[in-house]
Amino acid sequence: MTLYSILFYILAAVILASTAMAITRRDMVHAVIYLVVSFFGSALLFYLLGAPLLAALEIIIYAGAIMVLFLFIVMMIRIRPSAGRLLSRVQLLPAIVMSGLYVVVGAFMVTGDTAGRGDFQPAVAAPETLGQYVFQQHWVTVEIASLLLLVALVGAMIIGGKSPPESHPPVEEES
Repeated sequence: MTLYSILFYILAAVILASTAMAITRRDMVHAVIYLVVSFFGSALLFYLLGAPLLAALEIIIYAGAIMVLFLFIVMMIRIRPSAGRLLSRVQLLPAIVMSGLYVVVGAFMVTGDTAGRGDFQPAVAAPETLGQYVFQQHWVTVEIASLLLLVALVGAMIIGGKSPPESHPPVEEES
């Protein structure tokens, strides 16, 4: 077993454990912190696989910007941990079915026949090439995404914002 294989398995375990902790935490701030750990693990995995640009984008976009946005939303809305309750069978059945389907598809992908896939030659993802491709051929998509982010930010501020206190003139008591 090579050093890369050992690092891959360690990172995979960290990513899976932190994602599971993010899903199962009742406190939203703790869940966001576990999700940041998962994103950093994914970034290290990208770097290990020879994609330093994707690793940097993962850290900047996901572990940085989106997690800050999540924390702002969580703190503005003031979500409190809910009381624990067990899921009913109606809620649990779809989760079990989808988990089983996920395991079956994952097992097929790992052990399936690779004869018809051909050789995979990854394209070099240089920052200049990626920037030219995105901003020359997909500039409308970039503008729509920025507009959606702006709308989400305004919506979060509206949902979490307080209304200003109403000012009433002081009531004078008659003596």
